[in-house]
Amino acid sequence: MSDDPRVGMTVTHRRYVPYSHAHYAGDLIDGAYSLGLFGDVATEVCIRTDGDEGLLASYSDVQFKAPVRAGDVLEVEAVVTRVGTRSRTLELVVRVVCRSRPDRGASAAAVLAEPIVATTATGTVVVPAALG
Repeated sequence: MSDDPRVGMTVTHRRYVPYSHAHYAGDLIDGAYSLGLFGDVATEVCIRTDGDEGLLASYSDVQFKAPVRAGDVLEVEAVVTRVGTRSRTLELVVRVVCRSRPDRGASAAAVLAEPIVATTATGTVVVPAALG
């Protein structure tokens, strides 16, 4: 286990998914939407850990576990799990925390009792070498 204080750092974003982003029947959102959100949260991690926006270099083990729908409120989280010389490994997750309830009315929605894990991945970000 690393002594680096950056290991364990967690950054969380929340985002409402607008209906204009619905891509498929049933107001489903494409998987690329979650990947874009991972890029946003990874950028904040790099700013906080290294004072630079960094670059998201790769994803591994991307899993789409549950649908994301228009009208959802998503919580996107990145946790730093490894710090290398210039690379950082992040565990990434998208959770649905609120969902629309069209069965109750056109604009009805509810906070979910338990968030739904929609997407997970491991990401690697790269930052510039430290200036000496």
